[in-house]
Order: sequence, then structure tokens, then C-alpha cells
Amino acid sequence: MEDALIDIIKSSGEKVRFSTDQLRNSLRQSGADDLLVEQIVGQVREELYDGITSKEIYNRAFALLKSKKSIFAAKYKVKKAIYELGPTGFPFEKLVAAILEYSGYKTTVGKQMHGVCVPHDIDVYAEKNDNVYLLECKFHGEEGRNCNVQVPLYINSRFQDVKQHLEKNNKIAGVQVSGGVVTNTRFTEDAITYGKCMGLFLLSWDYPKDNGIKDRIYRLGLYPITVSQLLTNREKQFLLSRDVVLCRQLIEDHFFLDHLGVSETRKQKIMKEINHLCGHK
Repeated sequence: MEDALIDIIKSSGEKVRFSTDQLRNSLRQSGADDLLVEQIVGQVREELYDGITSKEIYNRAFALLKSKKSIFAAKYKVKKAIYELGPTGFPFEKLVAAILEYSGYKTTVGKQMHGVCVPHDIDVYAEKNDNVYLLECKFHGEEGRNCNVQVPLYINSRFQDVKQHLEKNNKIAGVQVSGGVVTNTRFTEDAITYGKCMGLFLLSWDYPKDNGIKDRIYRLGLYPITVSQLLTNREKQFLLSRDVVLCRQLIEDHFFLDHLGVSETRKQKIMKEINHLCGHK
């Protein structure tokens, strides 16, 4: 199926050519089979017009998925669900820590460390073998706000202050210490170029290629609680306030649904959805 020669408007305001493959791949990540994927792609293509926004395309594909199976819709909305972790960036920091933990890292969220000049609050401190990462998490609650070069510039200066203090006090012998930036949006080309030049750990929605936040969430099944199609916004915010950030956490801490006064029938439906998202029967 060839791409329609239609320009769409991204959330950043950038105009790009509509990509059938991009839509198809995002639908496949929801777990939908090839037949359903092609049905939705065909329906969306018929409704395209020059200047349509990426948000309109997403909303239409989401609605079509949800009409077939809500679990597909839940997995499809991962990117939007991360924006819904706000308004503060703390739940995103917890999500980042969880992603790293399931990749073999030991993490601490909100660790205070001394610098040569001033103390610093490190959003996520991660260590694995002889490698330590001091990570700053830049959370944006709306689409279109990319992470420009000013962010890694600032983060690198903070990291160097902490690193110099560690070196001065002989606290990193035999350990490789690196700074880093994690964002739920995208890095600009300058931000990537500078970050790589300075040896920073960079992680965004789609960077590194095939190993960004999106890829890790799908691969590890670490869906944020906000993907749920059955929980209300009020209930999601309650769970986030109790540090329940991941769906798999609710499997262990399902008693919070009792705190919310959820009926037993509805509770069973919610837990069935959560278990399916986490790959449990």
C-alpha cells in the first residue's frame, strides 16, 4: 500500500508527509493482528486531508482500536499516557527508575549529592556493575516541546560539579560515572550532538533508535497506570499520589482500589485489564 501524498501537521507545528508504515508500526505495537491493523490503516487513509494534524490521526486510530478491543487502545496510548503522569515530573522519574531497574540497574529517585560548588538533587541515580549514571529527567506535560541543546548544556555543568567533588574525595576509584538526560519528548539534533560529544547518557521517547522509552516500555511491559481505559482520571491521580506509577505495581497493591471505594465487580474488571497489560492471565 503506497503512502497517500498528504502533508500532516505534527504537534511541534512541523509539516511532514503522512507515513503509512509509521501508523502501521504503532498499531502493531498495541497487539492488534495484521488484519485489524490493515483495516484501521485503510480507514484512516480514506479520511486524510491536507493539513490534518497528527493528533487527529491518533484520535481516529485510537477510537477504531478501542471499538474493537480496549486492551489494544490502552497499549496504543502509551505516549499520551506518559503526558498524563503530570502535572509534576515526579511520577515520570519513578517510571524512568522502573525502566532502568528492569534493565538490571539499581536506582534511587531524588538523591542529594555534593558538588564542589553547591549541592545537587539528582532525579535518578542508577548503578550497574562499575557504571554509575546521574540522570536529570525533563518531563513535559504537552506535546511539541522538544528538548533543545540548552538542557544537556545545563545538565552537564551540574554533573561536572558533582563529578569533581567525587574525584576530589576519591569516591569513584574504579567506577565510571556519567551524567545524563531523560525526556518524555524528543531531543533536537543539536542536543544529541552535544550530549554525545560530552559523553552524556541520552534517553528520549524515540532515542536511541529502537531503544528509546517507547521501545523499552513495550519490550518490558512497563505500562504506566495512566494507560488504563477503566480507571477514571481521579482514580489515576490518587494512585500516582500513592506512588503507584506502573500497572504491574497495582497487581501487588490492588488494595488501593478498596481505598477508592471501587465496587467488587468493577475491581475485577480493572484487575483483568491490568493483568492483560502486564502479560498475565
